[in-house]
Amino acid sequence: MAPFAALATTITHEHIQKKLARGHSPHDTPVLSLATEAQGKGYQAICLPLTTEKWRERWRNMCIMPSAGAAGNEEVIVVEKAAEAWRQSPSFLLDEVTITRLDEAEIVVPMASDWLQLDATDDWIRHDSGIALQQEVAYASYLNIPTIILPPPRNRSHVASYGRIVNECLRNIPYMHFSVRLPIYDPAVFKSKESPPHGDLNSTGISTAQASSQKHHLKPSKVSEGELNATWEMWDVIRTVCDNNARVTLTLDLTPPLPANASVLDRWAAEPVQHIFLPASAFIANVKGYPVLPKGTQAFIRQSMIHYPMFIFSGVDSGVHTMGGESAYPQYVKHLEKTSPVAQATKTEGSVEQFAQGYQDYLQNPLQPLMDNLQSITYQTFEQDPIKYHNYEEAIYRALVDRPDRERIVICVAGAGRGPLVSRCLKAGQRANRETFIYAVEKNPNAFVTLQYRKAKEWGSSVELIAGDMRRVELPEPVDILVSELLGSFGDNELSPECLDGAIRFLKPDGISIPSSYTAHLTPLSSSKLYNAARESKDLRGVETPYVVMFQNVNILSGDGGGAGGRCGSRIQECWEFEHPRKDVTVNGRGLPLTNSHNVRSAKLTFHIPHAGVMHGLAGYFEAILYSDVGLSIHPCHKERVSKDMLSWFPLFFPFRVCFSPSKRFQGNSELQVSIWRLTNERQVWYEWYAESFLPVANASLRVETAEDVGVSEGPSFSSTSTHVAVPSPVVDALDVFPLVQRVEPRPGSMEVTPASGVVKIGQTALHNPGGRSSWIGLT
Repeated sequence: MAPFAALATTITHEHIQKKLARGHSPHDTPVLSLATEAQGKGYQAICLPLTTEKWRERWRNMCIMPSAGAAGNEEVIVVEKAAEAWRQSPSFLLDEVTITRLDEAEIVVPMASDWLQLDATDDWIRHDSGIALQQEVAYASYLNIPTIILPPPRNRSHVASYGRIVNECLRNIPYMHFSVRLPIYDPAVFKSKESPPHGDLNSTGISTAQASSQKHHLKPSKVSEGELNATWEMWDVIRTVCDNNARVTLTLDLTPPLPANASVLDRWAAEPVQHIFLPASAFIANVKGYPVLPKGTQAFIRQSMIHYPMFIFSGVDSGVHTMGGESAYPQYVKHLEKTSPVAQATKTEGSVEQFAQGYQDYLQNPLQPLMDNLQSITYQTFEQDPIKYHNYEEAIYRALVDRPDRERIVICVAGAGRGPLVSRCLKAGQRANRETFIYAVEKNPNAFVTLQYRKAKEWGSSVELIAGDMRRVELPEPVDILVSELLGSFGDNELSPECLDGAIRFLKPDGISIPSSYTAHLTPLSSSKLYNAARESKDLRGVETPYVVMFQNVNILSGDGGGAGGRCGSRIQECWEFEHPRKDVTVNGRGLPLTNSHNVRSAKLTFHIPHAGVMHGLAGYFEAILYSDVGLSIHPCHKERVSKDMLSWFPLFFPFRVCFSPSKRFQGNSELQVSIWRLTNERQVWYEWYAESFLPVANASLRVETAEDVGVSEGPSFSSTSTHVAVPSPVVDALDVFPLVQRVEPRPGSMEVTPASGVVKIGQTALHNPGGRSSWIGLT
């Protein structure tokens, strides 16, 4: 199994100076020598500052030291001229950079100067920091470096300026990745006080403020949602300013202790985490003195393996812990990798994760079963699923046992493919000790050749083959059981209802269908990777097409229940259901429906969003009842119980054209209402989808609505002055700002106004795929 995590160690200026003092091979540089030593210890790369203290000193002397009070001073004029010359043509001197050769750059992950203030309050410091960053990025590009780690943003008020400079770097350098270093949690970012632009850095390249917090490994504590959201909010601003560019990634800094509220950390699963910065001070000593991580951090790192991150260690050679030495830290992370759920699932024989390696977060267009004839390799892939066919056989067996003890039971397999269900029907008949006869109907002329081969070699006279579309062919006799595997990731998205409408006429009056019913389910989803993949085509079709996806770097945003007045539903909600056979459809003389209008569906779902996040789309799932209590499910909460390790279906992803973010009124402790429609005409079936967000408010002149009318008030959204409450941050949870007030009956004769709780609408998406303009499933 390929490793999920790569390992790197931090090399500081002190390390380089010591190597120079000790000497090195005449054919090597200090950096190459240190890299060779690191590789000998099991690291795949080294991480070091791109520039030296000489560069910091020159930049500070040019851009910080001159003062307005010294205007006209000859020395200041000389410095200002030097600064203007630098701004016009930025460049380094030899002793201002740590690497100079291509072979050094091959094993280095460089960090841009940590002291650069891209979001400083002072306009000129911001301006000159931006020029300095672009100078460093240009030099890294010259050395063919693929990724550079950027200094952390520090000032929420000017984080948009930080994002603008990063966006400029993206435009200037077309291939490089820019990884924004962020502490996973740091309430200090809310403080307006800035660290000096020339503040001291310690040997690990961390600011002294961060270093002081490392001296004591704080225990996780309960803090407000706003503090937990602070750094994530800054990241959201930066990537939004950069138009969600896939080349902007994250280096998560685990220097601060993780918060006790673990659920708020789930949002990082949906972000493009490239590196995880892990200092020795983040470890604690176990009873024997060896370094280990607190349980919360262990769980987070195990979950983070889905990103295939590079762990960057720092300070591991400084003797922070008494036992184990430097090797103890990477060995411990490797242990967490081996015990992570994603690694264990990948190693498990027959698991979905092992089967789908290479397809995680990969967008695939759903099948068009009526328009296209599948290739043999596609059938073969689906036939590798033992769980699906085991459950089908069990359902058929139970149905045979429950049928009256007749001499002969007739089964029709509608859509036989290459014949796996035909074989399972025969096995079920043998188990039930019933005489069965099977009609196998298949429209794919190529697969029909395989069916003829299997009939000749395996099935004999127990099976009769019928070539053609199940909606058009005729069978010699009525059947007792109709078996099909026409389900899609959303249940009905491969036209199972329409296909079975044409085959139900084969059944006897007391005949049954396997499956007997199936339901579609939705939930709001965050995944920057999927969102960027859907936008790659630069075409409206790309963001209005539902895709089949094996989810990995995703986060489900909804919670169970909650909302104003408890109006919200479960975390994953049912949209609609189809049942077979359906008796209430108007049919013609051949038993076929006159129109397809009975297969139109719509749903309006209300979700509680406990934490601020970015909604990039909707996740779709299905559940099916085959017969009795035998079923199939890819519902995240039920699949382990119903059909564990089933391989045949990945979920469906409905993308949004524009992500629904805090800046676009998608806040924590808010409500999300999703509307989705399944529509049809004579030739096509398609989906349309739309979403609105709502903010709970107290003391508002709002009637309490049902889930069907949530968000519709009797007057203007802000008709009462009591609702005009300033929100300090778009990601502070709504209930922190607008606490819901319980209704209190006024005392007799009192003039008190009764407090009321409700919601106001604060955001909405466009209607996606109206009229099936971008995506549809063909009926012919």
